[in-house]
This record gives sequence, C-alpha cells and structure tokens, in this order.
Amino acid sequence: MKKTAMGLMGAMAMVAAMAVQAAPVTYNFDPDHTYPSFEADHFGGISTWRGKFTQSSGKVVLDAAKKTGQLEAVIKMDSFDSGNAALNTHAKGPEILDVAKYPTAVYKGTLSHFKQGKPTAVVGQLTLHGVTKPLTLKVDSFKCFVNPMSKKETCGADASAKFDRSDFGIGYGKDFGFKMQTKLRIQVEGIRE
Repeated sequence: MKKTAMGLMGAMAMVAAMAVQAAPVTYNFDPDHTYPSFEADHFGGISTWRGKFTQSSGKVVLDAAKKTGQLEAVIKMDSFDSGNAALNTHAKGPEILDVAKYPTAVYKGTLSHFKQGKPTAVVGQLTLHGVTKPLTLKVDSFKCFVNPMSKKETCGADASAKFDRSDFGIGYGKDFGFKMQTKLRIQVEGIRE
C-alpha cells in the first residue's frame, strides 16, 4: 500500500511537471543579443548597404505543446546604424525614416509551421513609417536551452524577410534607380521570465 501511494504521488508530480511545461512560457528579448538588421540596394546594384538597429525590445510567448506562440517586437528607429555617420543622419531625417515622427517600428505575429517542435515561420504584420502591412518571417534556425553561462532558460532564432520599402512610404532613392526591395534579418535571443 505504501509503495502504491508513493507511486501515485510520483505519477501526480510527473503530471504536474508536464502540465507546467505544457503551459505557455514568456521569453523577453535580451537586448545584448538581439539585433534586427537590413540590406538595401545602392544605385540599382552598384553595392549593397547593410546595417542594424541597436535598440529593440519585445517578447515571445511559446506554447511548445500546442505548437503555437506569439511574437511582439518594438524597434527604436533612432538606433539605425549603417556604419556611416552621414548616412545615419540622413536616414533618420524626414526624407527616409523620419524618426522624429515615427520613433518605432512594431512587428506582431504568430509562430507557425512547426517542424520537429520548432517554428519555421512567423505570420504577422509590420508597422513601419506609420503604415501597417502583412509580413511573414522565415525562421532559419530556432533553439531553446539552458544557457551554461547565465544558467537561465533561453530561446534564440535567426529569421529573415523581404519587403518593398516604398509600400511603407519610404521611397527615397527610387528616382535615382535604387531598388526598393529591402532584406530584413533578425538575430534574437529571449530569456524566460
């Protein structure tokens, strides 16, 4: 009888632990390991400009058991950094990003197309320059683990998407032959609450 009771208690503890693991878990972006970056054409193919946004915040709520989740990210547009001071100043001004009027870009989406327990896409909407349009991110890699340095549960991903920036009212350079397609690449890591 004693063994049966202990076995039942052990089974109940296991079920409770599984229920906790099956519940949605929130991961807050780690600002030291999260950098949305971009690639944009210069003069119709003469070169490609690359840069990043150095300040962003957000979170992912992941329900691994149900294979679903939500993502919300906020990018501070004033943190634009192309590695060229003059370009940074121009890009932040009214001709391009107009960061005084549109200080943030926001992306909200749903994790989807799970394979082997990992999302392979985020279906959502990007609000940039005051315009909201659908944008699907391709998740190129996704991993959750206990970080051996911080000892905290961490999830990370690398994602990408392409969009026409003129669809968001950012058409500077089009008259000079600049291609409007912009590639977005995001490296993100989130730490469990």
